[in-house]
Amino acid sequence: MKYNSNRLYRISFWHHIIFWLVYFLFNTFRWGSYFDDYLYSLKTNLIGFPIHISLCYFNLYFLMPKFLFKRKYTVYIIAIFSAVFLMVLAKFNLTYFLISNEVWPEGPEPIHALSLNYVIDMMIGELYVITFVAAIKVTLDFLKEQKRVADLEKNQLETELLFLKSQISPHFFFNTLNNIHSLALERSNKTSKIILRLSELMRYLLYETQSKRQSLEKEIICIQNYLDLEKIRHDDLLEINMTISGELEDKEIAPILLLTFVENAFKHGVNKNIGTVKIDIDFTIIEDFLYFTLTNPLPAVTEFKHEVSHSSGIGLENVKKRLNLGYNQSDFKLDISNDDHVFTIKLKIKVI
Repeated sequence: MKYNSNRLYRISFWHHIIFWLVYFLFNTFRWGSYFDDYLYSLKTNLIGFPIHISLCYFNLYFLMPKFLFKRKYTVYIIAIFSAVFLMVLAKFNLTYFLISNEVWPEGPEPIHALSLNYVIDMMIGELYVITFVAAIKVTLDFLKEQKRVADLEKNQLETELLFLKSQISPHFFFNTLNNIHSLALERSNKTSKIILRLSELMRYLLYETQSKRQSLEKEIICIQNYLDLEKIRHDDLLEINMTISGELEDKEIAPILLLTFVENAFKHGVNKNIGTVKIDIDFTIIEDFLYFTLTNPLPAVTEFKHEVSHSSGIGLENVKKRLNLGYNQSDFKLDISNDDHVFTIKLKIKVI
C-alpha cells in the first residue's frame, strides 16, 4: 500500500522560500517602523537572515539528528550555544563594518564594541528563531508520523478483513457442495434453493465487504444464508433460534463482524458436539445500538476448555482487533463468557 502521508506533510523547496521571504518582509517592516528607517532595517536584515537561516538548518539537519535525537543532551546544548555565539560574533562584526558602528540602536544604549548585554540579547533572539523553526519542523514530522500510523492501522484493518473472509471454513464450502451433489443425485427440489443460498453467501463475501461499513440488514441476510446451509449439513441434529427486534433500516456495521461469531460457534461448538445442538441468536436494535447475543453449547472435552479461555481461536482475536481499530471505545462493548458448558457472546455496538 502506498502512503500519501509524506506527500501531505512534505515541505518542498518553495515552502522554505515562501516562509523565509514572509519572515524577512515582516521583520524588515517591523524594525523599519521601530527605527523609522526602513533602509537601515533592510540592510541589517540582509545580514541577519543568512545567519538565521544557517543556524536553523544547521540545527535541524545536523545537531538535532546527531545529538538531540540520540539523547546526547549535554553535547547538543554545548553545540547549539557555541554555534549561536559564533554567529552573534559574525553578526556584530558584519554590522559594524558594513552598515554602522552603532551596532545596537534598539538596545538600552548605543554600543561601539562587543558587550555582554549585546551577546546575551542577540543569543536569545537567535535561539527564539531556531526554536520557532524547529517547532514547525517537529510538528509537521509528528503529523506525518500520525498519518503514517493511521495508514498502517487502516492497512492492517483491511488485511485482517481479508483474513476474516478466509476464516469461513473451506470445509464448510466443500461439505455444502457435497450435500448439493447428493441432493442433485436424489433429484431433490431443495437443490436449487441451496445453490441460491450458497451463491448469495459467496457473492456477499466476495463483492459486498469492501467498504468500511455494510448494511446491517445485508449482514443478517448473509448470516441467515450461512445458517440455512449449515442446517442442511446437520439436518435434524441442529436447532437454531434466531430473533430480530428493532428497526434495521439505515443501520450499518463492519462487514463479516457478526458472521465471524456465528462461524466460530459452529467451528468450536456445533461441529465438536454429538447429538442435537441448539444455537440461540438474538439481534436487538435500540436507538443507535445493536445488542447481539449468541449462545452455543461447548463440547465436553477438557482440552477445549483451555481453548475457549483463549477466546476460541484466531477468529475472535481478529474480531477484537477489528473492533479496536474500526470503532471508538465508547461505540462498542464485547463480553465473552463460558458458563455451565455454554459459550456466550454479547456485543453492544453502534450501528449508525
